[in-house]
Amino acid sequence: MTTTSWEELVTSALLGTDRRPPALPTGDGAAGPDAGGPAAAPVDPPLALLDAAARHAVRRRAGLLPAAAAPLPPPAPHDGRTPLPGAAARRLAQLLADRPSAGGGRRGSAPDLTELLPQWLAAANAHGYRAPAPALPALLDAARARTDLRPQALAFAGPRALWLAGLNPEWRFALRGAPGGAALPAPDDVPGVRALWEEGLFAERVALLGAVRAHDPAAALDLLASTWADERAEDRLMFLDSLRAGLSGADEAFLERALTDRSRNVRSTAAELLSALPGSAFAGRMAGRAASCVGLDHTGDGATLTVEAPHECDAAMQRDGVVPQPPSGRGERSWWLGQLVEAAPLTLWPDRLGGRTPEEIVALPVGDDWRDELHAAWCRAAVRQRDAAWARALLGAPFAPPATGPGAASSAALLATLPDGERAAWVAAFVAAHGLSEAFQLLGVCTVPWSGELGRAVVDALDIAREAGSYPWSFSGVMGLAERCLDPAEADRLEVLTAASDEPEDAAPGAGGYWSEAFQRLVATLRLRAAMHAELAPPPA
Repeated sequence: MTTTSWEELVTSALLGTDRRPPALPTGDGAAGPDAGGPAAAPVDPPLALLDAAARHAVRRRAGLLPAAAAPLPPPAPHDGRTPLPGAAARRLAQLLADRPSAGGGRRGSAPDLTELLPQWLAAANAHGYRAPAPALPALLDAARARTDLRPQALAFAGPRALWLAGLNPEWRFALRGAPGGAALPAPDDVPGVRALWEEGLFAERVALLGAVRAHDPAAALDLLASTWADERAEDRLMFLDSLRAGLSGADEAFLERALTDRSRNVRSTAAELLSALPGSAFAGRMAGRAASCVGLDHTGDGATLTVEAPHECDAAMQRDGVVPQPPSGRGERSWWLGQLVEAAPLTLWPDRLGGRTPEEIVALPVGDDWRDELHAAWCRAAVRQRDAAWARALLGAPFAPPATGPGAASSAALLATLPDGERAAWVAAFVAAHGLSEAFQLLGVCTVPWSGELGRAVVDALDIAREAGSYPWSFSGVMGLAERCLDPAEADRLEVLTAASDEPEDAAPGAGGYWSEAFQRLVATLRLRAAMHAELAPPPA
């Protein structure tokens, strides 16, 4: 009896039985004349190949020996936070099971659950709840697919998410993106702090650095300096960025050393942090350079700002973070000027320009078409230095024509420096004066839920657009923001807008039906958000 080897069967299968017929067995229980039976029927080679493979597979499996058992993974760490209420757990499963539509746009009145998940996670974290164990894989999958979810999702998932991430390569991002999964040592536990700093995961080290800095800024700086030279460039950047919290003059010496770092991003961040310290030597150097470029000319009918941009970017400027090569389409001198003015302390300008207030300085004419460049640099400086007075001056009045302002992106950044209430009032006045066409970025920086004044301004503008027969899909982005940001208590008041209205003759085809669906979805989403928060509310004592 002969037996065909497994390798021969694989070769016949790959080449085809016409080119490589399988060697048919002479034994294996096959009937034929030699076995004393009737003459064998013709054999079909493909079927013979499959039969032989089946017999061989049985032999191979029967001969397998049990492998040595792998060691069990360590048990999941304990999470002592409050368990999530049952209704909220069911809501979480519903939110995680939803999938975004493939087309991007949405029709119908059903709420978009994927857009409510970030808000649900923020509320759950605010209450200090523990993620249900069955939801952890879906939470990690959601965080892997959406980077915007990662901070909130990983904070909610807690230490057990890091434990799971170590068992699945697809979730390894969590090991570098979580705010820390293990319990941190006390900030004054020097041996414990040192051990975790030298041996912990990156996320744990970031969390540890923040905790030590809140307790003892000098100790945190010493901890960072002890391993600074051995850190990877991207890690140095993240650690340096953590110094924004509690930034003070005590950080100046370390940041000055970081100006010579081999990574350009690290050098740039160090320069940005130093420019936020108006009393630093760096700020003084930048103030001297910027002051030599901008002056006041009293000749003529009134005062005018004059600008003389730098003629070169010398080694000292480059050492202080000035990038010599401009982006494509940008002039060198204007590029250098913008960086100098952006990094100079804003306290320089009132003294330099005759004791004028920020509003008076911004109102001055600027010679030789340098106004846009100078004002853009002042906008970046106001954002960097969190200077609300300069932000107000550069924003101007909300009812002024948008073309005369700093632009939507710069306006949104400037608004972020203002208190919440003032910010919402400015945007509400802007929407009331100009509508929604240029308000999307401004609405995105307002605190959620929107104030009553801002919410009314947005809904009124949407209603006006509907009655005017405007192209409805142009406002889908604002409508999506309204679903997530309006106060849920507004749902009943908005019910009247859900009814279909007559379309003006010049309206976009189908606009009335779309607007009706959009307002129905808005009301349904607001009510769903109200239910979400009610489910997350802790039971009364």
